[in-house]
Amino acid sequence: MINEQEVRELLGQLKDPFLHKTLAETDGITNVSIKPEKKHVSVKIAIAKINTAEQMPLQMTVVEQLKEAGADTVGIRFEELPKETLEKFRGSATVSETQDLLSPLNNIEFISIASGKGGVGKSTVSVNLAVALARLGKKVGLIDADIYGFSVPDMMGVVESPVVQGDRIIPVERLGVKVISMGFFVDDNAPVVWRGPMLGKVLDQFFRDVEWGELDYLLLDLPPGTGDVALDVHQMIPTSKEIVVTTPHPTAAFVAARAGAMALQTDHELLGVIENMSWFESKLTSEREFVFGQGGGVRLAEELRTELLGQIPLGQPDWNDEEFAPSVYGDDHPIGQIYTDIAKNILKKTKK
Repeated sequence: MINEQEVRELLGQLKDPFLHKTLAETDGITNVSIKPEKKHVSVKIAIAKINTAEQMPLQMTVVEQLKEAGADTVGIRFEELPKETLEKFRGSATVSETQDLLSPLNNIEFISIASGKGGVGKSTVSVNLAVALARLGKKVGLIDADIYGFSVPDMMGVVESPVVQGDRIIPVERLGVKVISMGFFVDDNAPVVWRGPMLGKVLDQFFRDVEWGELDYLLLDLPPGTGDVALDVHQMIPTSKEIVVTTPHPTAAFVAARAGAMALQTDHELLGVIENMSWFESKLTSEREFVFGQGGGVRLAEELRTELLGQIPLGQPDWNDEEFAPSVYGDDHPIGQIYTDIAKNILKKTKK
């Protein structure tokens, strides 16, 4: 029967599917347990990212090699490598490895914008945060992952379509932000009637087949709620920070708590809460009318044990025919300045 040292030597030659380094080099074999009387071998293996399609071939190879070495049964548990280990290998990564959006080796900061329900202004927040980060000098991408309710191109006043070069999709750039959306691939605002698995493939294309170039931040405008598409996104990306959008209304905040809980359950970090439509301020009297009530954002942040990043009042951006972007606030607009402050806070939190 094979012993522990032989197990480590045998499996140590296999490569981490993301780092392309051997498990011996990454110290990826974290535990070996053998029951000789039952010819059973249990191993715990650490790799760069778990619960991915890339994990399955490695799992099958481990079972195959251990059985060839004399084991009748094999048990495998996977865990993720510590962050310090990933940092060590990130410095020696190839260009192709760091440019792969889904590789744990890249330095892109993913920020998912989520909400518990539709109609709270999640896409408006996504668009304006992306533009605010770009105005602060950051290289920003934005994926409109709300496949059924895509609206980002219209909100940003995008009139052109992505270009396909070879097998790569070149995203549209608008107001300093690179944008990709289902809206670019649907004719005349037609409804999307695809089922979940097909939508997952589209999202995978947005990550793998789009030529994003060098990015500091990639924002994802998630569909509302905690459905299949939102779950797919959480599982696809290596790590993500999340912002939850709500209105001040208690019911909206109650529902939004589910989206925040989903982020925590999938090991993503909550950056904070943004309360949208917080009040309406009269231009004549400067008095504030709390149209949708008060306190929802504060209570949600407390419940999720995170920060209230900002409160966005009801308003209307200024636009003209030359720079038409119906949902984007200018940097000199009072609400645009609120988005700039939130973006600066995000920079501090992510240290970019």
